[in-house]
Amino acid sequence: MSEIYDLAILGAGPAGISAAIYAARAKLHTIWLEKKFVPGGQINDTYEVDNYPGMPGITGMDLGEAMGAHAQKLGIASQRENVLSIEDAGSEKIIRTKKHEYRARTLILAFGAAHRHLGIPGEEELSGMGVSYCATCDGAFFKDRVTVVVGGGNVAAEDAIFLARVCKKVYVVHRRDEMRADKVLQERLFACGNVEMVWDSVPLEIQGQDQVTGLKIRNVKTDEEQVIHTDGVFIAVGIIPNTQLFKEIVKLDQSGYIVAGEEGITSTPGIFAAGDIRTKALRQVVTAVSDGANAVSSVQKYLLTQEK
Repeated sequence: MSEIYDLAILGAGPAGISAAIYAARAKLHTIWLEKKFVPGGQINDTYEVDNYPGMPGITGMDLGEAMGAHAQKLGIASQRENVLSIEDAGSEKIIRTKKHEYRARTLILAFGAAHRHLGIPGEEELSGMGVSYCATCDGAFFKDRVTVVVGGGNVAAEDAIFLARVCKKVYVVHRRDEMRADKVLQERLFACGNVEMVWDSVPLEIQGQDQVTGLKIRNVKTDEEQVIHTDGVFIAVGIIPNTQLFKEIVKLDQSGYIVAGEEGITSTPGIFAAGDIRTKALRQVVTAVSDGANAVSSVQKYLLTQEK
């Protein structure tokens, strides 16, 4: 019979790392799986994290590395495996990867979320050829060139600020006449002399053959169309939860997020959710690490009720 773990943690973003740290301290027999090479999740795509208490101005990559090192110091590290399926077998949860099958009494889902796509012509065809969803990953390739950021939230503002440091010109295309980003980010953005806001506009088509050459947009108030000549289009229009594997075993809301409160308790006994993957008002690093801790606390309480 295969080994049965107390807990399986899926995902190594801030929520998963926090869960691993708390699980290690609780001496739970834990298996921790992550498909990427390095821990950190989405924060690895963030140039600067300026709102995590005690670490102002730290880069996302450095924060993810520090969190992962903390877990390793406690004797737990994620195994790089891509989860293919999950089965709820009552008292056991079965996790299948390409090479292995794992069994655990409880499960913490911390797969996070992925970048939302625009769904316009040219986006998929030119992905990696000027179309990007990560300014900190790809921005250096556009030094002294012209770029466009699509979006109006915190990520869009952060991306535009980062790109303004290396690019000759940065356009920010937003469908409304004001941004949703935090005021402090807006102030920094509007202070960049090489950033131009393009309000009330939506993208229609990303143009180019083997490389991006332009972004066709439409003004939602006048219906006027124009092409912004650009070398790169950075898309920052939100995220979608990575819940495809779980839609049959836990309840999801209309947007695809796992229905779970601060304690991480889902509709299925023994399965818990943490981080961007669950229903919540604020998706930040600080709330993700809180989720990880709360989920492990809920796991411990659940395991106590299962003891005979």
